[in-house]
Amino acid sequence: MTNAHPQALHDVRVLLLPGWENSGPGHWQSLWEREHGDLRVEQADWLWPKRGDWMARLEDVLLQDERPALLAAHSLGCQLVAAWAAHSRHTARVRGALLVAPPDIERVDMPPQLTPWRPIARQALPFASIAVTSSDDPFCAPERAAGMVRAWGSRQVDIGPRGHINGDSGLGAWPDGRALLQSLQSTTARAG
Repeated sequence: MTNAHPQALHDVRVLLLPGWENSGPGHWQSLWEREHGDLRVEQADWLWPKRGDWMARLEDVLLQDERPALLAAHSLGCQLVAAWAAHSRHTARVRGALLVAPPDIERVDMPPQLTPWRPIARQALPFASIAVTSSDDPFCAPERAAGMVRAWGSRQVDIGPRGHINGDSGLGAWPDGRALLQSLQSTTARAG
């Protein structure tokens, strides 16, 4: 499955968008960074994330290179994609987005660092997207995930009980996720 198109991602940049507190060394994003040379979008503050600052940083990185980009977002990175896409004039630079384990930041038990990210941006994304969800994600109930996925116009892939689909989920380099990312490259972007 992962070797079907070994050169498929050479004409695009893959931008990794970690969530709150960044992705650790065993996280699939970190493994993709090491194994495939994907670019992690570094944020100035991983502990007290400011939505506007994160959006500006994503925009800066996108504008540094003319090549189209695929976004591989995890957790709060998914909310970053939705918020950025709702405000940016440069969404045509994105060919597609893999949105993994979007958290429900509107829950009452969210950490105070994340409450300024409310409300969730619910506009349809102007590019192809796949949202990967888990049936037992501790940060998002399945029905809330399904609601975000519908609002964003994403295709949902539920991978069963895999927690927050992070380094603790036992996915390693997650070849199935990489295949989903590759499938976005050939998807024609929707008019936005």
